[in-house]
Amino acid sequence: MVKIRLARKGAKKRPFYRIVAIDERRQTNGRALEFLGTYDPKPDAEVIQVKADRIDAWVQQGAQLSPAVRSLLRRARRNQPVPAEG
Repeated sequence: MVKIRLARKGAKKRPFYRIVAIDERRQTNGRALEFLGTYDPKPDAEVIQVKADRIDAWVQQGAQLSPAVRSLLRRARRNQPVPAEG
């Protein structure tokens, strides 16, 4: 089964995460099927970048979101700027 979860990157005491689609049997930092975004918790204003359309495509194919990615996706969609009408 494919899972969409976080893969930790970065240096000691300076975490940086990638959001990846990966087979659940692989190691946490194993080879991913697709790179879907990033999460940097350290700056004053945390940075969340996601490819929401690709995540939705994986979910439609049966992939499951980890609780952490589900929370990040919810926060990213909530903070997304509203397109201006005009």
